[in-house]
Amino acid sequence: MEDFQEQEYEFLRRLDEERFDRRKLLKRGVAAGAGLTILSMPVGALAARRRAMANAPLRGGALSLKEWVAQAKKEGTLNTIALPPDWANYGEIMSTFTKKFGIKISNDNPDGSSAQENQAVRSLKGDPRAPDVLDVSPSFAIAGANEGLYAKFFTRNFKKVPRAMKDGRGFWVADYWGVTSFGVNTAVVSNVPRTWADLLKPEYRNKVALNGSPLTSGSAQAGVAAAALANGGSLSNIGPGIDFFQRLKAAGNFIPVQATPQTIASGQTPITIDWDYLNLAYGKEFPSAKIKTSIPSDGVYGAYYCQAINATGPHPWAARLWQEFLYSDQGQLLWLKGYSHPALFTDMVRRKVVPKALTAALPSAAVYAKVRFASPGQSTRAKDLIATDWPKKVGS
Repeated sequence: MEDFQEQEYEFLRRLDEERFDRRKLLKRGVAAGAGLTILSMPVGALAARRRAMANAPLRGGALSLKEWVAQAKKEGTLNTIALPPDWANYGEIMSTFTKKFGIKISNDNPDGSSAQENQAVRSLKGDPRAPDVLDVSPSFAIAGANEGLYAKFFTRNFKKVPRAMKDGRGFWVADYWGVTSFGVNTAVVSNVPRTWADLLKPEYRNKVALNGSPLTSGSAQAGVAAAALANGGSLSNIGPGIDFFQRLKAAGNFIPVQATPQTIASGQTPITIDWDYLNLAYGKEFPSAKIKTSIPSDGVYGAYYCQAINATGPHPWAARLWQEFLYSDQGQLLWLKGYSHPALFTDMVRRKVVPKALTAALPSAAVYAKVRFASPGQSTRAKDLIATDWPKKVGS
């Protein structure tokens, strides 16, 4: 299937290039020499350009950046959803986009879940408040693409994204990734847990929380997957991860409070199972909490989030310009500044465009070398198993 998808992308690329056929240009040059009035662009190419300007094209390279910006500015607004400003540096990313292109951003439900993002596409279809772009976890990206919620789009840098981190048809593409970690408020907790087994210790009674429910939250699902790796499970079988949280709840250590920046800063959720880039950012944002980020050695699970465009969004040009910006070096480095690993990280390191100060702020590379990622199929099966077993064993 992946080979077919790559062939589809290559076919589209060649088709776009062939609109500017060299022989047609030469023929028109001869005609011009004979005194005939002609267009400076082949008729087929001119028609294609007019169609592209009327409807946002499939590929970012179909138009110049100047043309993209002009069309997006006519729309004037980009509707985003579920982008907390303190999540992976989205606050600076959004403000930079607005400053760079003069397009305001309306960010709805900043603390929403991946499930709520897809639901907004469904329920707000045809509404000017509908989200133009989404940032969802892989299982929800796959479901959204299969349901027909997303539009195809290939950014200029689409081919540089690792094959395992994108939908070859163009419906979604990974944007950044992180690993599951423990964010520990050391103003409340004296000993920082280093393993999943540590979380079962009596000293952590009423102290362990997830960021959301795994029934709807990608970060919470990742916590279950990481616990599975540490307790005899696998990426194809996360049942042991659900069982671990059942034991954690029975021990009185797991609390039903869904962690937020406010509960983390106040100490209401002293140990938060969440992405490394969020816990690292909280350490800087809440100095009085003295938050330490611990990546458990017995289960290093990583996952990426995915960018997608609403197929019926009210601002299709601004949506595609947003993606072009995010997959530029500037956009990717802004994610890295927020402690997450952008999709094009390896490519940028190879090209030596990553400032050393940004990588120095992350945990050691040796930790990330152990990371394991689930395939799209494994993510979907994990989501399905959580939907059936989590409510019975752990609760909502």
